[in-house]
Amino acid sequence: MVEPVAEAAGPSLVVIRPSRGWTGVSLRDLWAYRELLYFLAWRDIKVRYRQTMLGIAWAVIQPVFAMVVFTVFFGRLGGLPSEGMPYPLFTLCALLPWQLFAHALTESSTSVVVNQNLITKVYFPRLVIPLAVVLASLVDFLIACGVFVVLAAYYGVAPGPTVWSLPLFVLLALGLATGAGAWLSALNVRYRDVRYAIPFLVQVWFLATPIAYPASLVPEPWRAWYGLNPMAGVVEGFRRALLGTSGASGGLLATSTAVTVVILVSGLAYFRRTERTFADTI
Repeated sequence: MVEPVAEAAGPSLVVIRPSRGWTGVSLRDLWAYRELLYFLAWRDIKVRYRQTMLGIAWAVIQPVFAMVVFTVFFGRLGGLPSEGMPYPLFTLCALLPWQLFAHALTESSTSVVVNQNLITKVYFPRLVIPLAVVLASLVDFLIACGVFVVLAAYYGVAPGPTVWSLPLFVLLALGLATGAGAWLSALNVRYRDVRYAIPFLVQVWFLATPIAYPASLVPEPWRAWYGLNPMAGVVEGFRRALLGTSGASGGLLATSTAVTVVILVSGLAYFRRTERTFADTI
């Protein structure tokens, strides 16, 4: 990793020194390379659906088909409750943050290794790479939000008075994806086992998150502990903001927020700690 750029012996000579020990994220470096961040995010968006027949339509097909499958198997056949809401709307509301998080986590975890040619040739803040992947994931999320708006209008469901809190839960999902992605992308540079473990991790995490069922099924004494899965708080927060449901207790939301902050801070710190060896190890 590299310390802030220092100029010496005239404006044309730039000296870059590796950092030592634990250091924080340099917002000045990230801001200086904001154009690279934009370029990498735009590149990810353009290549995502290249050479596909349906193109950007996949951003609609994936959540809609998942919603239909859940509605048939869990809503109709399983009879799972949906807190008084139409089950398709109840499920799609949960799929919005989950697909944002899952896509950002999966892609950012392998992003450093995928961009090894770039890393071994030029200097730039390595954190730009996973951050660009996370930002690019917002495009599919916004398209899926449009599908939710249409479905909510069909069922005649309007957002509740807590809709103002929705951006907070979007930031919580992005922060969690950034922190977990920073952890896994740094570990993947040294241990390539990580890329094989990620699909299994995402599947287990999905089952542990209240997407097909409400968090209210968890007994009240255990609900705050359920927040140790930070996506539980994000999903229930989305439902509270968009549907006005009351399944998310204050303890669950507080625990999820605290766990997200811990994962984000520790992930960024570990990434900064190890990035100075990326070019030699990758």
